[in-house]
Amino acid sequence: MPDFNILNIIFLIYLLVVNVIGFIIMGVDKKRAIRGAFRISEASLFFVAFIGGSLGSIIGMQHFRHKTKHWYFQYGMPVILMVQIALLLTHYFH
Repeated sequence: MPDFNILNIIFLIYLLVVNVIGFIIMGVDKKRAIRGAFRISEASLFFVAFIGGSLGSIIGMQHFRHKTKHWYFQYGMPVILMVQIALLLTHYFH
């Protein structure tokens, strides 16, 4: 069972923040796509997911109906999330 020391609390806050960012940038990019404005790169969207914001990015994709028809987002984001969950479980319950 994980002990909740200060580093774990900081890590949880980090995950919360990066997932909120993942959600928000999906909405911002969708709004920019509708307006025809300068877009957030797909590499940046994946980067946020890769550094821990995959759940927020997936929820943002569904909520804003953004990037859901691109196979690499449709399958890539969940794969990133599954790998992150596996790493967390391995770290905390080894």
